Amino acid sequence: MRFLRNKQEKIICTLYLIISVAAIIPALFWDINFGLLVLILCIILFLLWFLDTKKRYNRIRELSCDIDRLLHSEKRISLEKYSEGELAILQTEINKMTLRLAEQKQQLQKDKVYMSDSIADISHQIRTPLTSINLLVSAINDSATTPELRGRLVRELSDHLSRIDWLITTLLKISKLDAGTVEFKKEQRELKKLVELSVSPLLIPIELRLQNLNIYTNGVFCGDLSWTAEALTNIVKNCMEHTPVGGSINITAQENPLYSEIIVSDTGSGINAEDMPHIFERFYKGKNSDKNSFGVGLALAKNIVNSQNGTLKAENGIEGGARFTMRFYKSTI
Repeated sequence: MRFLRNKQEKIICTLYLIISVAAIIPALFWDINFGLLVLILCIILFLLWFLDTKKRYNRIRELSCDIDRLLHSEKRISLEKYSEGELAILQTEINKMTLRLAEQKQQLQKDKVYMSDSIADISHQIRTPLTSINLLVSAINDSATTPELRGRLVRELSDHLSRIDWLITTLLKISKLDAGTVEFKKEQRELKKLVELSVSPLLIPIELRLQNLNIYTNGVFCGDLSWTAEALTNIVKNCMEHTPVGGSINITAQENPLYSEIIVSDTGSGINAEDMPHIFERFYKGKNSDKNSFGVGLALAKNIVNSQNGTLKAENGIEGGARFTMRFYKSTI
């Protein structure tokens, strides 16, 4: 009688015995036969309650054992036998829980694979410039190296270190976005201010490449200025790297009643059809990519825009060249 360990069942049993005794004693004084009848009825009712309670607790114990096997076994265990009676609700909730646990397990497995692949990609991306740095350091320390060559090697070394620093900074930003720890500001800012802030780090490289930068802005957008500028800078940088000398980069930013839109286009070779589905993937490099590219700039831009409930689309322009469309939709009341 394990169920009698339950305090509630003990109280019910005690109350039943008290009520039975209170009914049987007066019945016996009233009439011996009537008292015996009441006694028999009380015993029958007690046995029925006892058997029903014992059966219920046995089913609960079976369900507990099935749940334990379900948690510690890879095999799928059916709980359909508990689909009737008062355990049906519990069975339904347990099924929901097991499905959720299975989904979480699959997601954790995917996250483990993704993390493993990411670490492998990051180590590969960092190993390449580190190998170059080791060679440069060896050449710099070589006594036969002339001062002119040593100065050029130092500049190359500085360039590699800057690239590694940029890669690590970008990866940290992506990891923060993936973890959801970034709090984006929601404020209205002029599109002109956003574009100016985005292109300012690229004005000198664009000028050195003899490229034309054409900007048209009108209206405002609602979002985080600094993070959105980071995304737009990476897009413009990508267009700059794929635009030939003397080419043009066009930025059009405007607002309408539905959304604020920023279009960046160039007069380069455009996006290869094979690269189009993967252009926003992390560490992906297209056929026409710069050999010094890490393939994380567009991935970061996509992540930033999506985190602000915006959209970022890449396509080829009608007259050639790449075309990136960034939209931030206005919330409706």
